Amino acid sequence: MSDEALSKRIFEECDRLTEDDTFSFSCHPGVPCFNNCCGDVNIVLTPYDILRLKNRLGITSEEFHDRFALMPFTKEQRLPAVVIKMLEDEGKPCPFLGDEGCTVYEDRPWACRMYPMGLAAPGQGEAEKDQEGFYFLLQEDKCKGHGEKRELTVGQWLDEQGIRPYDEMGEEFKELTLHPFFEKGGNLTPQQMHMFFLACFDLDAFRRFVCESTFLRRFEVDDETVEKLKTDDVELMRFGFKFVRFSLLGDGHLMTIRPDALPDDQQEQAK
Repeated sequence: MSDEALSKRIFEECDRLTEDDTFSFSCHPGVPCFNNCCGDVNIVLTPYDILRLKNRLGITSEEFHDRFALMPFTKEQRLPAVVIKMLEDEGKPCPFLGDEGCTVYEDRPWACRMYPMGLAAPGQGEAEKDQEGFYFLLQEDKCKGHGEKRELTVGQWLDEQGIRPYDEMGEEFKELTLHPFFEKGGNLTPQQMHMFFLACFDLDAFRRFVCESTFLRRFEVDDETVEKLKTDDVELMRFGFKFVRFSLLGDGHLMTIRPDALPDDQQEQAK
């Protein structure tokens, strides 16, 4: 089933929940299916997921991609996508799964935090783009957590699972993925796809690109921001999102090229 067909089915068939609605669910070692859902599954990673995971593991973003990630690609794909690389062992378990559960639990990806809650966001399909987003419950027979007696609201679940900072960064990333550039039929070249990946998914390489190349001699970036970019991954990620919009998606007002970095004819016009 295509992403658009799945989105359409969710909008048509799923009960629409708000943060005030309640549901019953709990996941813990005493549930018979504990750990069974953490294998042979596609966990799509957001840029913020990768930031949290690579810092948790104490490795660079490049090392993370080499060891733990895959980049699936199809002819219809407009943007880079990253998923967790499952192990080749029986059941294809997640590389972060241990005997007692998730070994990176405090920094686990958005998709893992949300389950069994889903989020239907407008803009995922032509028929849904003008509709309101909503939460919905994923009820799979293999998951026995739904039989637990613990009742809570959707909002309590989101707070308990630490979803808010992930959603905040996810909304900023969505400004790229749902940008009018793509709605108008725009496509990125392979070189532009590489830059998109660098700025969003490979933070340590992007930091070198910004701080160790001629970048800061070509763009006007104030000293306070430069210092943040050297040490603060979240600020660097936000800067990367802005750079993608400026350099790839046509939002030319977001950044300023230094006058002395312009071609000669443009320098004359700028005077």
